[in-house]
Amino acid sequence: MTTPYETIGQDVTIRPVTKEDIPAIYEVAVIGFGKDIAFEPKHYESQIEKFPDGQRCVEYDGRIIGASGSLRVSEDQFQVPHKLSDICDNGYIRNHDDSAPHLYGIEVVVHPDYRHLKVGQKLYEERKQLARDLQVKSILIGGRIPNYHKYQNELTPEQYAEKVIEGELYDPVMTFQLKSGFSFRRILNNYIPEDNESCTNASLMEWINDEYSP
Repeated sequence: MTTPYETIGQDVTIRPVTKEDIPAIYEVAVIGFGKDIAFEPKHYESQIEKFPDGQRCVEYDGRIIGASGSLRVSEDQFQVPHKLSDICDNGYIRNHDDSAPHLYGIEVVVHPDYRHLKVGQKLYEERKQLARDLQVKSILIGGRIPNYHKYQNELTPEQYAEKVIEGELYDPVMTFQLKSGFSFRRILNNYIPEDNESCTNASLMEWINDEYSP
């Protein structure tokens, strides 16, 4: 199942990823995450091969400015403590299961020069529509908490998450996910060992598909 291209604004299109897009997506990922965290071209190639419907990119005036990636997983895979490398098979998603009842988002990246176009929001909405189309129960995300390093000496990751939920603190990723309809489930320790801003932690977030019908 491949959804049609969707125009989301002037000269802005969200569409399935092709192999020709990989160099441009990798460039955006390195800018957005840093080379230590970004997936490599070989990972994107495998992701397209294993689950083409789960990979999307955003094109603006002929240039790739954002992308998202996901795979389908079972509850057994995300209910246990896990790292990003565990849940996505070190980026290759060979563990993707077309019959699994949950969608797990492993990446949303937007070029910083184009965030005013609300590209991230559109990628999230596109992923929700994919969840509805696939009739999965929910979407899971291991979200970075990049402002946590500012509070690591005074708050545990759980306390930090609670203050973000209550609106006492702002986190550019978690706050956005909460506003996008996701709920906090728990902290994932050592999720991305290279993520110094989050002090290696992530927040497991879930969006429930109200249209799911067993």
